[in-house]
Amino acid sequence: MDIKDKVVVVTGAAAGIGRALCSAFAAQGARTVVCADIDANGAEETAFSINGIARTVDVSHEAEIANLIADVEQSVGPIDIFCSNAGVLVEGGADAPDADWQRLWDINVMAHVWAARHVVPRMIERGGGYLLNTASAAGLLNQIGSAPYGVTKHAAVGLAEWLAITHGDAGIKVSVLCPQAVRTAMTEGHEDHVAAIDGMLEPADAANACIDAIRSEAFLVLPHANVRKYMQLKTADYDRWIAGMQKLNRAYSG
Repeated sequence: MDIKDKVVVVTGAAAGIGRALCSAFAAQGARTVVCADIDANGAEETAFSINGIARTVDVSHEAEIANLIADVEQSVGPIDIFCSNAGVLVEGGADAPDADWQRLWDINVMAHVWAARHVVPRMIERGGGYLLNTASAAGLLNQIGSAPYGVTKHAAVGLAEWLAITHGDAGIKVSVLCPQAVRTAMTEGHEDHVAAIDGMLEPADAANACIDAIRSEAFLVLPHANVRKYMQLKTADYDRWIAGMQKLNRAYSG
């Protein structure tokens, strides 16, 4: 897809990958970039920096996503690209509090579901559109130290696959971003964590990889090239891969 003159919505736009995505879309000539975030001041700062539009949205509530989409479609124009980028991380295993599991489920998975529920029918009616969903390499390889994150990011990847399979013939293109560590508020203080084993990228690196993927309409966005190799090792010998992950768990957990 050509990004020039497109209407783009980015959630989680106040900082990190979201802010970098907004800047990258603006640099590529998008007609309007709507910068949405629960952090109203951060969204305003991002919008001001690119001459975009700010919206305050809590993506853990379907009604707010539905209202965002309806408002943009009415006041700005048909949404060409919707980026479900907002995400959160907590540490813990199966014993993590139910409230943590639910919060990650709502933001890391259901926010993508709700966005698709409300924007995909509109896109199909006018001949197509693009979804960019931010997941994580954890959605392909899992996450040492956080069961809620690994599980919800797997679900996010699965949803993106389903959307591409089900709606591709109707003109809906889908890309899913699956980086390892990116220098954001989420990774601050974790520069030596297992997710940074192949280096920590800057948000602009992830955003530029997304731009390239949208241009070529590629499904999987892997700013860390080694992730593809790890996926291949996983499918080639699952037991050996599990043993390797157990070794990483011993080295990095606790």
